[in-house]
Amino acid sequence: MIYKENQLLPKLAIISALLVVACSQNVPKVVSIETKGHNIRTSGIRLSEPEAKKIGAKIWKNECGGTLEGLTSWNKGEYFASLGIGHFIWYSQVKEGPFEESFPKLIQFIASRGIRVPKIARTADCPWNSRAEFIQSKDSPQMNELRQFLHRTISLQTSFILTRLEQALPKMLIQVPVNDQKKIKRNFYKLLQSPQGKYALMDYVNFKGEGTNKKERYKGKGWGMLQVLEEMRLNIPSSQATLEFARAADHVLTRRVQNAPNDETKWLMGWRNRLKTYY
Repeated sequence: MIYKENQLLPKLAIISALLVVACSQNVPKVVSIETKGHNIRTSGIRLSEPEAKKIGAKIWKNECGGTLEGLTSWNKGEYFASLGIGHFIWYSQVKEGPFEESFPKLIQFIASRGIRVPKIARTADCPWNSRAEFIQSKDSPQMNELRQFLHRTISLQTSFILTRLEQALPKMLIQVPVNDQKKIKRNFYKLLQSPQGKYALMDYVNFKGEGTNKKERYKGKGWGMLQVLEEMRLNIPSSQATLEFARAADHVLTRRVQNAPNDETKWLMGWRNRLKTYY
């Protein structure tokens, strides 16, 4: 059972790791998340229920085309399943890769909220060892149960992505010299203050990660949120923050394709179309 040691989270609460950063200069110490009319105090991001629904729907559309069937996918040419609105990675026992495995963490998060999880999702490893096996089982009772479970828990998946974003800032700051931390924090919070910024940050951290995993590098260069925030120019007004974020992300992702050991050109147009939704 991959979540056997988790403790039940307080009802309606969202885990936060920004307490580490909250003591730093120029960082908001406490903000809140609104849920069903209640104002929940946490350290991180203010996100209303309508905002959460809207952002969750956008991420679902980006990753799954907004379809029920898209919630359980295994993309051609990949060696892992992609599940949920964020296409959270789930490796089988046969092969693991350098990308961060997020589906087991999602299951831990959902189970810790007291939600019953299908038996098949409680295994540490993906039970399908290949794309062929996965596709062959797409209409099986187990797959249908998993798909319906993922559809019922879209709001929790959105909260999970928000939690990852909240935890991202301290993870990024310890990766850069002290002199560069101010720029990272400034760009991060400028995005949060912009109309589309929360969506852009949540989508990108789910899409390409924090940029702190040393294994997620081509020729020593990463492509996560840290690298995008570093690439952004300073003194951009909040109204243009997401446009600048998208420009910087385009540069970082283009560099990834240029440095890739295998040809990734086919993905670049889709990535660029996704970035256009940020502004």
